[in-house]
Amino acid sequence: MFDDKMTELVAIGASVAANCHPCVKFHVAKAREVGASKEEIAEAVSVGKMVRKGAAGKMDELTSEILE
Repeated sequence: MFDDKMTELVAIGASVAANCHPCVKFHVAKAREVGASKEEIAEAVSVGKMVRKGAAGKMDELTSEILE
């Protein structure tokens, strides 16, 4: 089971990957409340960006294949 800080850091990454602005704001604030550092939050954001970029790249490949 994750502690509160880890839960919020995971939620930040998921929120970034999902492009959910209100979710990012909410979970960053909660992460700060439970003691997450600026560096930990930045890492969670970075992971979310990597996930989003990977998913977007695969969607681009799929749509290119469909249109060929």
